[in-house]
Amino acid sequence: MLKLEEQQFLGEAICNLSDVITKQNRLFTLKLGVSEHNLPNRSKFGELTVHAEESAGSKALMEMVFHCSDLEIKDLLSKSDPFLLISRMSENGTPVPICKTEVRKNDLNPKWKPVIMSLQQVGSKENPLMIECFNFSSNGKHDLVGKMVKSIAELENMYHSGNGENFFVPASNAHDCHSNEVLKSQVYVEKYLENSRHTFIDYISAGCQLNLMVAIDYTDSLHYIDPSGRPNAYQRVILEIGDILQYYDPAKRIPSWGYGARPIDGPVSHCFNLNGSTYQPEVEGIQGIMSAYTSALRNVSLAGPTLFGPLLSTATAIASQSLTSNQQKYFILLIVTDGVVTDFQETIDAIIKASDFPLSIIVVGVGGADFKEMEFLDPNKGGRLESSTGRVASRDVIQFAPMKDVHGTGISIVQSLLAEIPGQFMTYMRTREIQAIS
Repeated sequence: MLKLEEQQFLGEAICNLSDVITKQNRLFTLKLGVSEHNLPNRSKFGELTVHAEESAGSKALMEMVFHCSDLEIKDLLSKSDPFLLISRMSENGTPVPICKTEVRKNDLNPKWKPVIMSLQQVGSKENPLMIECFNFSSNGKHDLVGKMVKSIAELENMYHSGNGENFFVPASNAHDCHSNEVLKSQVYVEKYLENSRHTFIDYISAGCQLNLMVAIDYTDSLHYIDPSGRPNAYQRVILEIGDILQYYDPAKRIPSWGYGARPIDGPVSHCFNLNGSTYQPEVEGIQGIMSAYTSALRNVSLAGPTLFGPLLSTATAIASQSLTSNQQKYFILLIVTDGVVTDFQETIDAIIKASDFPLSIIVVGVGGADFKEMEFLDPNKGGRLESSTGRVASRDVIQFAPMKDVHGTGISIVQSLLAEIPGQFMTYMRTREIQAIS
């Protein structure tokens, strides 16, 4: 075992991972040195070049098209509304969701759009995957239609043979809990394709920027400013998430809004610039948001109700401008709220429109409110957002979580809320055939 105390010290350097992967070719050179009060002459220690590489599995992708036959009718007055959920099996046997298909309405022989998984997600082609078919329910309690366990290698063989495999369900006999009931329903792999594509890091290294936007709820009284400088709930969310994302935005000019407040001598506004400017919502970095936030508290009256529609439309308009200027930018809107939205349909319409643009939306609930009614925002809770004109989102763009629930899981709010951003980003780039360019 290597003992550091027996080695000759040559110098040290500190950097963020973002410093490396945002550089073209992922090469970053640092000056070596030691702590200034120990040895101030840093010039004698030379340089250290760091090169970041992705694992081969992160680039290897499997694209598959599934279809089923003779699914069981689960609804009383119509055919089933099936979707597939694919999960990898963890070491303790718990399924971990990887991807899911869209919902096919009133269809007992559905064919879904292609699903794409990376080798990194599944571990290896021999690892077992749980493939479950559910009948969609708007209350989130989806009925199991059937399931099977197959590896990627077995799914590939199903494609080449053209044969289907039967779903099963756990036996209904309570005394026979370890057996399964084989169903008439079958699943087929209609398409199987392996290829290598650009990854999220490829785009970032090639210069694509992640631009943060922030919106803060001014409808309630959780905005206590601690004289000791301890951040309140709103500030903690912005600091934790913003501190990560700001490194991927070279300009660090962050559009920041408030909503649900009454500016001096004006009506209630549901999207006002935090910095007080009439035309420009940008502030300088995370500390700029903190300063504008506290300044706005002194200049507005907390009001209500909680409306998301206006600020979602404003953020989408900014994201759409990057398309006309042919820039590789992707926007992340962070909304911090202490209550439940009241403009449900307007919010859904705005989310569905946003799915066509380079934008992801993160909604964090703070305080002790019951956010159960907000779960409609998060597709991972089973919701299927549909606009007032019957249109559905072209991709998943939104994630919602109460801050108290995130902290209760033992993982950081950053891990919980930023985990889906790369997948949403890549779905947008791939569906629009946007390549990573230098």
